[in-house]
Amino acid sequence: MAVPSPVRHRREPTPAGAAGRWRALLPLALLLALVLLLAHGLQRDPRALPSALVGQPAPAFELPRLEAPDELLASSALQGRPWVLNVWASWCGPCREELPQLQQLAVRGVTVIGLNYKDQPAAARDWLRGAGSAPFETNVQDADGRAALDWGVSGVPETFVIDAQGIVRWRFAGALTPQVLQREFWPLWKGLQR
Repeated sequence: MAVPSPVRHRREPTPAGAAGRWRALLPLALLLALVLLLAHGLQRDPRALPSALVGQPAPAFELPRLEAPDELLASSALQGRPWVLNVWASWCGPCREELPQLQQLAVRGVTVIGLNYKDQPAAARDWLRGAGSAPFETNVQDADGRAALDWGVSGVPETFVIDAQGIVRWRFAGALTPQVLQREFWPLWKGLQR
């Protein structure tokens, strides 16, 4: 009796069509897309956060003055001239670092209003005394942080430019630097003076 030979199945070649190639290239394409997305994110300035307020009326406030808590300052009193709102706190290291830039603004005639954020009034006044020539025309106290919330503040320091009509024209999150003033602030401010 003859032993039957094993049946050999012939393997069919896999289709080398477009679908097979795409399945092979899909992980590579996804990796490339992820790398490009991460590279784009790394090139962005983390302080250049978009603000919904830019181009909108500045949020109104009426807050006690830090220097004279019995007196209130209303933002409506600042209408008719461009001004800067700087959000700061005595416990904020970068706030101290940006003082020379704020002093430069004040020396050049820019009205700088300080919004003291979630701070103890005595600590804030001590901080101002220690800062020497403080650049602020006046400071208002935002003890509970509600005004800062209205302004969309994400941390201190933050700086806003408001035009004479009360429209927010610029927001900067983080400590102001000479480069930021030169590149962004002064060109905008000169345009508001016309």
